[in-house]
Amino acid sequence: MSDRLFVALQHVLPKRLLTELLGNLAGRQAGSLTTQVIKSFIAKYQVNMAEAANPDPASYATFNEFFTRPLKAGARPIAAAPLVCPVDGAISQLGKIEQEQIFQAKGKHFTATALLGGDAALAAPFRDGQFATIYLSPKDYHRIHMPCRGRLTEMIYVPGELYSVNPATARGVDALFARNERVVCMFDSEFGSFALVLVGATIVGSMATVWHGVVNPPRANAVWRKSYLDQQIVLEKGEEMGRFLLGSTVVLLFQPGTPAFASDWVAARPVRLGEMMAA
Repeated sequence: MSDRLFVALQHVLPKRLLTELLGNLAGRQAGSLTTQVIKSFIAKYQVNMAEAANPDPASYATFNEFFTRPLKAGARPIAAAPLVCPVDGAISQLGKIEQEQIFQAKGKHFTATALLGGDAALAAPFRDGQFATIYLSPKDYHRIHMPCRGRLTEMIYVPGELYSVNPATARGVDALFARNERVVCMFDSEFGSFALVLVGATIVGSMATVWHGVVNPPRANAVWRKSYLDQQIVLEKGEEMGRFLLGSTVVLLFQPGTPAFASDWVAARPVRLGEMMAA
């Protein structure tokens, strides 16, 4: 299927209905059928189960339990660097935030304000800072960890579309990451504030954080936000902060003055949780 046809189909498909249906099925216990689906998925996407804390496909009661499987201890050493990669995946794009414009693909940009739910004041500190967009494919580990030590200040749920977030769709859909459903997590760190944005997608049945639990479903029709300034929620570098149920994308925003990304961090490069992100 051509990229153009793939994107065109997404404009007309009932993405939310498909996502809710498959999300519901992924959470069901179906015994041997669940095990067969998991084994087929492992074979199709070449999932490395040797890294899993529990490598036995038959031990997972639901597909979601398999998909959010933890890694065995020591599988992802955390680098002694100011910033580390928060996920397994591939770099979609990264670079400087030009005033507040974030590069998505050739000829396509979106703004930090739009990404952060339309809050211009929240986006202002990231003007001329740096960003990284990392795509998690189906084979990847789907828990999200901290790029550095941070104190949680706010979480914002932004309703939106549920387009695929694969590279073909990023090339074909305007402002994709500021258009899809997302969960914006704001932190304070030694480098100033930073944003870690979990972007939903077609068939991503749920997103969750360690402090809130499941954020969606249910899916709200309006932006909602919760301040954590009255709480002392501090997560260490490399500590888990959330997870996706089925693959998606994270977008990180950093203020000017944050350590620059490592020279080998370039678009399309595969990355692993815990590796050096900035020297």
